[in-house]
Amino acid sequence: MRPEGTNGTSDGGGGGLAVPMAWLYAEYIADELLRTGRLIPVGTLEFRAGRDTLALTIYLSDAAGELSGIRVVSQLDEWLSLTAYGHPWRDWAQTRFLQLGEEAREDGREEDPDLELARAAWRWLDHTELFATNLDPGRHGHADTPAGLDENARVWTPAWQLGLPLGHLAMHLF
Repeated sequence: MRPEGTNGTSDGGGGGLAVPMAWLYAEYIADELLRTGRLIPVGTLEFRAGRDTLALTIYLSDAAGELSGIRVVSQLDEWLSLTAYGHPWRDWAQTRFLQLGEEAREDGREEDPDLELARAAWRWLDHTELFATNLDPGRHGHADTPAGLDENARVWTPAWQLGLPLGHLAMHLF
């Protein structure tokens, strides 16, 4: 996924600063979906988790490198599938990062700024834990919890695990 422009150069070869358009567009779409859904206050860590997880889903699912030309509605089914409960999202994201890095090396190019921003978002999502309602009572030592969600049962959860259901629900509300 090459950037769509550079700082002041039209041909992209003038040594200018590459603009990460694909990542910025993915982040914009994710932000708008979450704001429209009004699920969580903007500016919270939970909102950031949802936005970054959804932006990564959008960015990494763009295998053809045409993110800036897509229509959101035509991609919702794929994004819903990727963020659905039980989908191995973390494994999928790590595999896509490996594929994109390998493609860049094969083409003999440096890692583009879009991928660098996506990797920074991934590091934050994977290394940050939020104290939130236990969305999966079968995990975290709560196997004896009766079926159903206990909103008072809170656990430290990786940010991406909290972001997935937020992004998924926001897309349903769109």
